[in-house]
Amino acid sequence: MKKNNYLEGIYRRNAKGFGFVKVENMEDEIYISKDKSKNALNEDKVLVEIIEEKSKNKKAEGRIVEILGRQKDTIVGIFQKSKNFGFVVPDNKNFGTDIFISKKDCGKARNNHKVLVKITKYPKKGKNAEGKIIEILGGVNEAGVDMLSLIKEYDLPYVFPKAVVNEAKSKGNKINEKDIKNRKDLRNDIVFTIDGQDAKDLDDAVSVKKLENGNYKLDVHIADVSYYVRENSLLDKEAQIRGTSIYMLGRVIPMLPRELSNGICSLNEGEDRYTLSCTMEINSKGNVVSSDVYKAVINVTKRMNYHDVQAILDDSNKEITKKYKDYISNFKLMEELAKILKNKRAEQGYLNLDIPESKIDLDINGRVTDISKYETSFANEIIEQFMLKANETIAEKFFWLDAPFIYRVHEEPDIDKVKELNKFLYNFGLKVKIVNEKVYPTEFAKILEEVKQKDEEKVVSNLILRTLKVARYESENQGHFGIASKYYCHFTSPIRRYPDLFIHRIISNYLENKYNVSDEFKNEYKAKAEQRATSSSDREKIATKVERESEDIKKAEYMENKVGEEYEGIVSSITQFGMFVELDNTVEGLIRFEHLGNEYFIYDENRKILIGEKSKKTYKIGDKVKIRVISASKLLRQIDFEIIEKYDINKKLGL
Repeated sequence: MKKNNYLEGIYRRNAKGFGFVKVENMEDEIYISKDKSKNALNEDKVLVEIIEEKSKNKKAEGRIVEILGRQKDTIVGIFQKSKNFGFVVPDNKNFGTDIFISKKDCGKARNNHKVLVKITKYPKKGKNAEGKIIEILGGVNEAGVDMLSLIKEYDLPYVFPKAVVNEAKSKGNKINEKDIKNRKDLRNDIVFTIDGQDAKDLDDAVSVKKLENGNYKLDVHIADVSYYVRENSLLDKEAQIRGTSIYMLGRVIPMLPRELSNGICSLNEGEDRYTLSCTMEINSKGNVVSSDVYKAVINVTKRMNYHDVQAILDDSNKEITKKYKDYISNFKLMEELAKILKNKRAEQGYLNLDIPESKIDLDINGRVTDISKYETSFANEIIEQFMLKANETIAEKFFWLDAPFIYRVHEEPDIDKVKELNKFLYNFGLKVKIVNEKVYPTEFAKILEEVKQKDEEKVVSNLILRTLKVARYESENQGHFGIASKYYCHFTSPIRRYPDLFIHRIISNYLENKYNVSDEFKNEYKAKAEQRATSSSDREKIATKVERESEDIKKAEYMENKVGEEYEGIVSSITQFGMFVELDNTVEGLIRFEHLGNEYFIYDENRKILIGEKSKKTYKIGDKVKIRVISASKLLRQIDFEIIEKYDINKKLGL
């Protein structure tokens, strides 16, 4: 936004003192040197003046002329006590200043306590910020304090108000049978939930039948959360504030109280439950030839998990197979349909970015016992394919109805970024084809298929992921590049995502009025959809950041006990200060220049490689290396490696 020839934006500070200002609707950020930051803190709202325009290889440079608003008035950090005063060192190293605490404002805080500080004076030239301790979170190594610190740092609403909990309890544990007459009664249908073994909020159930014409009938039943969470109720207002459930390690901050999410809204085995359901008739080519959306009542036949379903499909466990012998044909039919849908998506250019997630095991005290790749099976893909198809079908149906709606949007990537990607891919003999300054999902899909199950698969997948834009919620349909779909929404998880809950209300209104809705309703909900889409996208960003940081903390904690140990890994990225290496267990650490051996390395920004000044030895993304762990800090969320050996992966790849 412009204001008196200045630009308005958000300042993002680096721990070294410089930073960048992100201006709305401006693609590139503006670089701010330390001496031109005007004591702005991380995430402050500022006015910036451009003092040097952007060039080919350089961002525009600017100076902050005014701080319009302070983003943070509370900070989490470690208390360091002196005789007559104290300091709090912020957990967020980008914040910009330690905080001075006078003796009277220290309270009962002791040395190395994690604390929450209220800022009373913001920093001025030559002076630190000042503050008052308002909460002691616990000792730095005390169980659960690390995750609580994150919660306080991001000011997450982790406790439900009593009135909200009471409203959830008032919904009871049984359906209101008076409403059954307004729904399809499918309680005699064979229906399954398939989730992880530890899942407690079961919001989707599925069934598949083979029709006489050879087509498949896929039913996707989603918990009718909007029936219980009425618009403008206390539950709804709280859910809107939260926007999404946040999955931290060792704890969950749910969007809805567990009395609701694990109770009447959870599709528990053997319990009558209300659903908003989508039935799709799908032919052998994976095309939906007809569909319907309706309100239903179901009773889940069996609560299944991915492990058991996969064991049935593989016939790898006689005990499990025997236990579910009556339903083996159902799961085989699901597998058959899911493969058809998967092949259809592959033809369309669906980007199957097979980037392994981390599986982090904790003990009862929240300490990490092991880190590994999270292994998935085709049983996971069955549910993924069915949910994708339901989300597409619902989005397309309501797009053509011109209904007010929230879509899941993923724009095509910037061509300049694709060209940068091609510079990296050249090292692997790969290239994304650009036609008339446009790129299509199929081009990325071809590359992903080419590197499948090769050493470079993970690296290439990560490079492509970094090139793509971030998906978001919008009230106008713009398609989804990554899924290669013209129409897409989030319909299948109303227990944990607000956009799903919101569009459930719209769908319900259309069904109740037999699709004859007023212009007044459309106009009202179009405005609401715009607001809800923006706020939900914002909350999702925070949730993603918190979840990522919770992993970083636990990975660093785990590696604190691995100092001196040696591992093999892949160079995942290269920067001006060193290179990052990812280990097979998904842990990533930094090798700084000084730990690359007895030689000075030069950073080639254009090619994103490191070159030894004397030996001309190079390091690039995708290189396989052997490293030693030299330090790890849970408090700093930092892991440092040193190089031991580089493997000639290029010879292996025949490059």
